[in-house]
Amino acid sequence: MNAEQKELLVKVPAITLGFWIIKILATTLGETGGDAVSMSMNLGYLVGTAIFMALFVVAIAFQVRAGKFHPFLYWATIVASTTVGTTLADYATRSLGIGYTGGSALLLSLLAASLFIWHKDLGRVDISSIDTPKAESYYWLTIMFSQTLGTALGDWTADTAGLGYLGAAAIFGILLMLVVALYYFTAISKTVLFWTAFVLTRPLGAVVGDFLDKPATQGGLEFSRYAATGVLLAAIVILILVLPQRAASKSH
Repeated sequence: MNAEQKELLVKVPAITLGFWIIKILATTLGETGGDAVSMSMNLGYLVGTAIFMALFVVAIAFQVRAGKFHPFLYWATIVASTTVGTTLADYATRSLGIGYTGGSALLLSLLAASLFIWHKDLGRVDISSIDTPKAESYYWLTIMFSQTLGTALGDWTADTAGLGYLGAAAIFGILLMLVVALYYFTAISKTVLFWTAFVLTRPLGAVVGDFLDKPATQGGLEFSRYAATGVLLAAIVILILVLPQRAASKSH
């Protein structure tokens, strides 16, 4: 394989039902894992963010340098993005005092700016175009913003809007089903629908994660964050092994 062929490899997975199942589990793990470090270990949001950001940066470095699509490496990077998204959103909305509404608005602006600059620079933001280090860098930056936004949005829906964890999960589940319907029955851009679904899976996972580990007095099941994280991680590993994992097709 020559240098040009290596540069044009797509190292992200094809979008299948299995992809979305693992993505939701990964976002749920991000919530329980992030809370385990920042809350259960009492390290705080800032230290937790520093730890997970370092892991995220290392994972991206390996992902960008990889010669081909590696399922475990890709999903490890996704999990790292969800955990840093959890602690970063909590730091912004709680420690900085901007609240869930302010945090969601700020992060939505950053996500929109990331997609806009990516599209303006490279012309495309669909996954089949993620075939160069620059495109991968935009991709992972956008994912980090989407994961962070999802945490703040999930907290806003469950707490500020007063829907609770199950109510918020129902809302995001319905919105995801609407995106599926739009995918099959309308001519709306598949790229727009992909990023919409990608963002929505994060608050769904966030509120499900909170439902699992928050105290019963707050509407949660009060499971151990460590145990919940371990079970979710085991489920993800099993699904990666069982479900077909292939790179997205390259197209122009």
